[in-house]
Amino acid sequence: MTTPKKVLKIYNPGSTHWVGDGFHVRNLFPSNGIGDELSPFLMLDYAGPTRVKPSPNPRGVGEHPHRGFETVTIAYQGAVEHRDSAGHSGTIYPGDVQWMTAASGVVHEEMHEHEFARKGGTFEMIQLWVNLPKAHKMSRPRYQTLAKANIPSVQLGSAGYARVIAGELGGAKGPAQTYTPVNVFDVRLKADNHTELTLPAGQNAAVVLLKGNIIVNSGEQLQGEAKIALLSPEGEHVTFDVKEDSILLILSGEPIHEPVFSYGPFVMNTREEILEAVADYQAGKMGHLEAKVAQ
Repeated sequence: MTTPKKVLKIYNPGSTHWVGDGFHVRNLFPSNGIGDELSPFLMLDYAGPTRVKPSPNPRGVGEHPHRGFETVTIAYQGAVEHRDSAGHSGTIYPGDVQWMTAASGVVHEEMHEHEFARKGGTFEMIQLWVNLPKAHKMSRPRYQTLAKANIPSVQLGSAGYARVIAGELGGAKGPAQTYTPVNVFDVRLKADNHTELTLPAGQNAAVVLLKGNIIVNSGEQLQGEAKIALLSPEGEHVTFDVKEDSILLILSGEPIHEPVFSYGPFVMNTREEILEAVADYQAGKMGHLEAKVAQ
């Protein structure tokens, strides 16, 4: 008989701020004190929902570096264009996911897609940072566009469905290639239903509520917007009683038992490695973006 993962604590966002001039975010960790309890996950920003006014010049975040981890961008509303110094580029639309492995270092930009910027509209996305183990921090950068059509869905009875972005659920495997075992599920649930999800024992885990009203494990209530329930590593499942239509992001992952030393856009294992990352970026070793041709 399986046992549930216990709800350890429910958190609100720890900060609200702008990232560049295009993304108004609520940070769900680590600004609220969640840290090693969610390794290998490092950070989660929930951008929007924000009404973006039409503009001839796309807003966003200009050229900036990363090293030592991965960024995962999940699109709910709106569209984002990415390009980086490793030669990768792509655009994601609602339902798509961008999984960028910075590893040894890239410089990139993230901007509203030009047509979305021109017309304006509602923007809503999540950006999640996933740590890399020491053995892979200096690997070659990698970029994965996970199109909506290639992300499998698992029906949760009459309660709704879960899209498997990474990991495995109900025999469906997500398309994301990962360096350590992680599960990332985009879950949509309908009011007045009950369902449960199975998660691996021993993995750190959390339930992120984007919007809605649910009871977790018959006891703890998540209601409103931008809430996160930290779950225990022990246990193998989590149950939901759905009071209102809800959108969730479920995270679980095998913890990386290594030191974490971070400074802005760099996440390494030691202070010396951070100083090296800063020096390499300043020396141009992570590359730069070519000037963009006007459209």
